Amino acid sequence: MSETPVLRVADITKTYHVNSSVLARLSRGDGRKSSLSALDGVDLQLNKGEILALVGESGSGKSTLAKILVGSTTPTSGEVDYHGAPMPLHRDKDASRRIQMVFQDPYSSLNPRISVGSMLKELLLLHKIVPRSEVRAESVRLLNLVGLEEDALQAYPSQFSGGQRQRIAIARALAVRPDILIADEPVSALDVSVQATILELFASLQRELGLSILFVAHNLAVVQHLSQRVAVMYLGRIVEVAETAELFRNPRHPYTRALIDSIPRMSAESINEEFVLEGEPPSPFDIPPGCRFNPRCPYASDACRTTDPALATVAPQHESACIRASELDVLAITLTQRTAGESAA
Repeated sequence: MSETPVLRVADITKTYHVNSSVLARLSRGDGRKSSLSALDGVDLQLNKGEILALVGESGSGKSTLAKILVGSTTPTSGEVDYHGAPMPLHRDKDASRRIQMVFQDPYSSLNPRISVGSMLKELLLLHKIVPRSEVRAESVRLLNLVGLEEDALQAYPSQFSGGQRQRIAIARALAVRPDILIADEPVSALDVSVQATILELFASLQRELGLSILFVAHNLAVVQHLSQRVAVMYLGRIVEVAETAELFRNPRHPYTRALIDSIPRMSAESINEEFVLEGEPPSPFDIPPGCRFNPRCPYASDACRTTDPALATVAPQHESACIRASELDVLAITLTQRTAGESAA
């Protein structure tokens, strides 16, 4: 796309310095603080009117990036651009309302002592969205937009189900008329039976309002039919970005293959039946040299343990941070044959 992205991050890093115990520092023989690298050189862009999924395991840095984008956390270094212009480090009221977040747990994100109507009224008046005389009508419109009725205005969060509370949280985010929604794991706290309805709500809002949505998830299956593009994050880095259909058809990073292969299926077929992702990601306090995925990768070579690959184009609109991206299909076949031979023996 040649259009200027509505949101772009360039070389974003976030490092937390943690005071270790005196005993730990004595054992190291120095007085250094421990540093946790949550984000390490993240480049990403969100295009106008698209749903971009950001996917990765817990601890990969997705929520940290989401907080930076919404302005609640400042990056250690790097830039955040909104419509091609740098976002201020300390955002004013107008800049803040442009990017809104929908949180993972709708109950903890809503004030239990304030009715839905009072919550929406406060936002609409604070940001001068509509005149005071139109507040109720606008509140009803917002509730209808997310599939709720007018009688919800007098109710409190505790009177709703989890799915209804998430709809209220979405209405609250929409109240200030943002251009961008950051949805941070918005369905992971909901029953499976409710998740599909909330996903469809996000899709309909994107169509009706022209919103740009960054949808954060740990499960690729959740975003498969929702997003136009997918960015895969691992240990503070983006390791693959592609259009959704292309990513599922032709993943070019071993970590992405493992995530796709972990999706439950009705049949036994998968991209690589022998590739099971094992173990936990390395500690962000001690990131391994070379490709940070190499300790868990069955395809890792000596070069993978010394070369830290950057995102590179492997196909049109498809980038991967794997030095063996072009070999993965052959490597997968070889791994399957070797495993089958060992099983037969």
